[in-house]
Amino acid sequence: MMPAFMPMDNLPERVKTLAIIPSAGMGRRMGSGKMKNYLDLLGKPVLARTIEPFEASDMVDSIIVVAPPSDEKFCRERIIEEYGFCKVVCVAGGGAERQDSVENGLNAAGEGFGAVIVHDGARPLVTPDIIEKTIRAAIETGAAIAAVPVKDTVKEAGDGFVRTTLKRESLIAVQTPQAFRTGVLREAFRKARADGFLGTDESSLVERTGAKVKVVLGSYENIKITTPGDLMLAECILRQREGTKS
Repeated sequence: MMPAFMPMDNLPERVKTLAIIPSAGMGRRMGSGKMKNYLDLLGKPVLARTIEPFEASDMVDSIIVVAPPSDEKFCRERIIEEYGFCKVVCVAGGGAERQDSVENGLNAAGEGFGAVIVHDGARPLVTPDIIEKTIRAAIETGAAIAAVPVKDTVKEAGDGFVRTTLKRESLIAVQTPQAFRTGVLREAFRKARADGFLGTDESSLVERTGAKVKVVLGSYENIKITTPGDLMLAECILRQREGTKS
């Protein structure tokens, strides 16, 4: 049985929405000596490609990019200003962990946003459709994540041996964007901070509060740029989308 993905026939009410794009990771596995989100992806930096669909979405009102403190000026001048991103209202400084960086972005936003959508700066192939479906689901239910069904057989292992084979039909591979009603996300950060809990993504923090997280169908093309092979794959996908040749 496939995981239940949410049909989006009934559109929820429009609310003011903030996008937070954490881009403070060092990307050591790229082996380039350069921040992976500044690497060239068919003529534009990866981060610029990531921001584009949020800039274009009618459901996103403002964007905050979170960069390493030492890169804030570079990011503002060479990414935001150079590519004319009008919705980016702030480049916030990142923290020690991703969780800290996203919370820094949320705190920099101030009040007035009814929903927040968080997306990895290293996922440049997200589509406006996935962004908007995730926002709508979060507005309606409180929290939503983009994910895809797992294609491979997944086993739990320990000490070099298989412990058990997990039921693939109930497993999903979680991506970003992840969207939340603002109050839901703020409470999740408050509780995590009070408990000293460090999560792997925002939805893991929300789950700890007892809130349910809705699953929205993402895309296998919505890859995260982690290794040089990922960058090559992203180039192939973009060429196919744009109808260009290598």
